[in-house]
Amino acid sequence: MPDMLVKLYDLPDVSPLIDVLNRRSIVIRAAMPYEKHRVAEWVRNTFNEAWESECDVSFSNHPVSCYIATEGGRIIGFACYDSACKNFFGPSGVSENMRGLGIGKALLLSCLHAMRAGGFAYAIIGAVGPAVFYSKAVGAIVIEGSSPGIYRDRLTD
Repeated sequence: MPDMLVKLYDLPDVSPLIDVLNRRSIVIRAAMPYEKHRVAEWVRNTFNEAWESECDVSFSNHPVSCYIATEGGRIIGFACYDSACKNFFGPSGVSENMRGLGIGKALLLSCLHAMRAGGFAYAIIGAVGPAVFYSKAVGAIVIEGSSPGIYRDRLTD
């Protein structure tokens, strides 16, 4: 899976998407340090142990580099940045039954805008799965020769 590059100085505004989600009682916000264990546990149970580890790292950053989507106080999505490497977006995911509502795009844009505010002009989306999604959402382009990238020589069971 290749990495992708995003121009942070040319991002769409996230506010209209967040407004639409708010009308559905879905909140997109930065995770708080005291939520670390609940968020990491949700990521592990919903996705996998590797993503939980990267999510855990995001809570060591100041400010926390993880955004969450909630509905009625329940986590329904998450996105992290600066966890596997500086200037890297990911991992991110949305509960299967909540996909297709724009939650993933809102989480992506929230993180990328935070990265831009942190001084970056470009961001890397690491080991991309849905390349078409990232291309359409933020104009990301594949970085040729980037697979396996930083995720080489992984530990096995």
